[in-house]
Parts: sequence; structure tokens; C-alpha cells
Amino acid sequence: MASRSTGIFPRRLNWFYVPALALFAVFSIYPLISGISLSLTNWNGYSRSKAFVGFDNYLRLLDDEVFRTALVNTLIYGVGSTVIQQVLGLGLAVVLDRIVRGAALLRAVIYLPVMVSPVVLGTMYYLIFRYNNGALNDARALFGADKVAWLSDAGFAITAIVLVNSLQFVGISMVIYLAGLQSVPTEYYEAAQLDGATWWQSFRSITLPLLQPAFATSIVLNLIGGLKLFDIVQVLTGGGPGQSTHSVSTLIGETYFSNQAAGYSAAIGVVLFVLIVAVTFVLNSLLNQKRVEL
Repeated sequence: MASRSTGIFPRRLNWFYVPALALFAVFSIYPLISGISLSLTNWNGYSRSKAFVGFDNYLRLLDDEVFRTALVNTLIYGVGSTVIQQVLGLGLAVVLDRIVRGAALLRAVIYLPVMVSPVVLGTMYYLIFRYNNGALNDARALFGADKVAWLSDAGFAITAIVLVNSLQFVGISMVIYLAGLQSVPTEYYEAAQLDGATWWQSFRSITLPLLQPAFATSIVLNLIGGLKLFDIVQVLTGGGPGQSTHSVSTLIGETYFSNQAAGYSAAIGVVLFVLIVAVTFVLNSLLNQKRVEL
């Protein structure tokens, strides 16, 4: 029975919320506040002394070319992976929704990479693309072709990172869209067939509008994951060649551990947090405006 409330506060507090709120405060709120305060210092990450420098770290970001490159790369990783995952995920969901035999096995196979650690998957692709003894170069050697330093080309490396990330997590989009397709009432398609609508007309006028909640969920999840991308970038390129393939996340790690600039690293992390929150808020607002109720 629901507890009655008197004024603003409930008459009886549901104490089952307390552990969850405590964990959220310890592992989310406290690190956020600590990171913001750390970004206002010049701490190197190791010494006991730290000095307050105000917004100097944030002003430094404006002139940091490496940060600008990492920011652009992060947007490429996020947007590129999201687009590919939506197209492939929706296509796979439509096909699997029409398959009667073997659909469960195919869903499991497609979803399997999601359960593999990105470090493991990134290492597998690194063994394919590396210069010496790489599977791709060994295959070229069989036909007498010269070796190619695939990951030494920034353009190819960025493309490879986007594709690897997309192929690993396309199963999430597939499952979301498959659930959305199976929730659409069959009566709508039967009515469309009686009116002489083709498959494409039914898909465009019935399926896509009613998949708006699935689109909103999948796009937001995939985009947040792409903007936070770390493991695959670190394993495949380590931010190289030079520092041309860094994401903001890998740049945070390098700035903290290699450059011993914890305060500046925290400032980069705060900017990434603000970026993700802003993108998520805007996307949710835009996608929810187009939601169609059954």
C-alpha cells in the first residue's frame, strides 16, 4: 500500500531507496564534485601539494591543438559509430523478425561480441592490422603485394576504430529494434495490406514511426558509448600515429599518467562530462518530440 504524504515529505520514508542513493552518491556524485574541484588546481597526481589555479586549465584547453584533435575524433567516433549501428542494427532486426528457423541462434551470434571485452576485441583486430605478422599483410604477401602500415595512417586508423566499435555493439541496437518490431500490432500491417500498400510503404508509414521509442533509446545509448570510447582506441593505436587518433578519454589517461598533469586531465574530463550531458539532453528532447504512441 502506498504511503500517504503530508505536505512535501512522505509520512513514511521508503528505506529501500537509501542503499541505492548511498551508492549513487559515493560512486557518482562524489567523484564528479572531486573532479571539478581538482580541475581548478595544478596537482600533478602524485605529490601532496596542490595549488588553486582557478580556470587556468580550462583556458589552456582553448589553445591546446591536441585537445581539439581529440574532441573532433571523439565526435567522429560517437556519430560515426551511432549511424552505422542504427543502420546495421535495424536491418538485422528486420531480417531476424521475418526468419522463423534459426533466429535465436543468429541473434546470439550477432550479440556475442557485446559480451566480449573491448580490450580483447581490439587486440584481435590489432593482430589483423599490424605491420609485422599481421593477418592482412600476410594475406597480401600471398599475392606478392607489399606490406602496408595500416595503423600508421591516421585516416585509416580512425575509420578502423569506428568500424570495430560499430561491429562490436551493433547487437545492442539489433535487440532494441527487434523488441520494437515485435511490439507493433499486426493489425496495422493487415489493414495496410487491405489498402494495397507495398512492404516498403508499410515499413515507412507504420514501422518507422512506431519505432521512435526504440530509435531514441538506441541512438542515445550508442552515442554515449561512442563519446566515451577508450579501450579500442588505446589497444589499436594508443592515440597514434603521433596524437592524431586520440579520443578525449584516451587523452585524459595520457595527460594524467604520462604528463603527470592531474588537474589539467580533470578539466578535460569535466568538458567531456558536459559534452555528453548536453548531447544527451538535446537528443532526448528532439527524439521525444517525434514519438508516436500506439
